[in-house]
Amino acid sequence: MTIPKEGETIQVHSYKHDGNIHRVWQETTVLKGTRNIVIGANERTLVTEADGRTWLTREPSICYFHAEHWFNIICMLREDGVYYYVNMSSPFVYDHHSLKYIDYDLDVKVFPDMTYLILDEDEYAEHKKKMNYPEVIDQILKRNLDKLLMWIKQRKGPFAPDFIEVWTSRYRFYKQVKKSEE
Repeated sequence: MTIPKEGETIQVHSYKHDGNIHRVWQETTVLKGTRNIVIGANERTLVTEADGRTWLTREPSICYFHAEHWFNIICMLREDGVYYYVNMSSPFVYDHHSLKYIDYDLDVKVFPDMTYLILDEDEYAEHKKKMNYPEVIDQILKRNLDKLLMWIKQRKGPFAPDFIEVWTSRYRFYKQVKKSEE
């Protein structure tokens, strides 16, 4: 498996369990790329939905993807603090300059004070039935949701206090490099 190189720009592709594209982020700058972890950043990037609608992300975001965990974490940097949006998803694969994963509907919104809401449980139940999610997927997602909630409580991974500082600094560096090349 190839891995994305630090400083390169990649796309992020989200699919549904049935193989259909769900959403594409056009440009994400790779801040760290290993076999197991990709940390990226984007700001005002174009997002294309499955139905063709497009929109721009509003704030700078640090994105955390893991090849073993069944979730990915978007850290949105807002004026009043860092908000986190977690997609319960398959582990990522990297293929042809695109990071790809399957979105499994369940989401967790985490506020700057580390309180959280579990979202879209109804959508998960509907898609589980419609797309025939195997029971093993359901069990994996429940275990990974428990792991994620532990990370939030323990301020582990992207929820650690210094995570945002380290990666926003790296993102600013790559933005400067890109600017000087223009």
